[in-house]
Amino acid sequence: MIHISVIIPIYNEEGNIPLLYERLTAVVSDITDQYEFIFINDGSKDNSFQIIKSLSIKDKAIRYIDFSKNFGHQIAVSAGLDNCKGDCVVIIDADLQDPPELIPELYAKWKAGNEVVFARRKERKGESWLKKKTATWFYDLLNRLTNVKIPKEAGDFRIIDRKIVDIIKSMPEKNKFLRGQIAWAGYNQTDVEYIRQERHSGKTNYTFARMFQLAFDGITSFSNLPLRLATWMGFLVSAVAFVVIIYTLYTKYVLQSAEKGWSSMMVSILFIGGVQLICLGIIGEYIGRILDNVRDRPLYLIKETNIEKVER
Repeated sequence: MIHISVIIPIYNEEGNIPLLYERLTAVVSDITDQYEFIFINDGSKDNSFQIIKSLSIKDKAIRYIDFSKNFGHQIAVSAGLDNCKGDCVVIIDADLQDPPELIPELYAKWKAGNEVVFARRKERKGESWLKKKTATWFYDLLNRLTNVKIPKEAGDFRIIDRKIVDIIKSMPEKNKFLRGQIAWAGYNQTDVEYIRQERHSGKTNYTFARMFQLAFDGITSFSNLPLRLATWMGFLVSAVAFVVIIYTLYTKYVLQSAEKGWSSMMVSILFIGGVQLICLGIIGEYIGRILDNVRDRPLYLIKETNIEKVER
């Protein structure tokens, strides 16, 4: 019987895995001897998977899942949730920015009756001003657009109850935004504050492009407001166009002073065309997400694992 599962998504973390394993083992083994570490190798191009396999030979508590290619951080965590067995589950990245030594405090609040205990960053070392600001803007925007209040300054580092895991597993959408899904589930949720450290080794895998994709998935997964904005923009442009038509007819037939104006015509065409393309793009994103779910392709493909009866 497993009491604590620890899910660790891995992408090019060969310089961090040995130290992470040592620190996790020291912390979790003090809480219980019934634990498992689930490493999900998300298509790493370095020796990360070889290091994990060698550790699993020495320690039977180590489980691993090796993806056939890179599917992304949220999918890797989802694979861990699909295959974990613990009464409670810790999600932590491998870069050691989130300290494993915080797990006992998270665990204590879970034992006190909270189904979700997330780690809230009160300080973020080693991150640029721009990255901190864009993260703040994203959460502000997301909380304004949706009725799901996602905690600010909280990433995926947290402990969740088994019932939350089962709820997440029952959600069929392919474009995963786990922070939003966990917040949507409700129940008793609280936080623990900590200082986020600089990355121990290697470079961040969260480029601005990946962060933008995650932000877009979060907004489209939990809000229909962009579709409403597209509708409102259509009504606004139609109203402006109607006024322009009336004015054009007035100047031509009443004032009889109409002049052929190439500039005004081009401005009108470009403005209306631009709005139409924006609206079509927004609608297309939602349709694309519907198509992903209708296709019902596997969320991920596993090349190798040491987990019996693995869920795919």
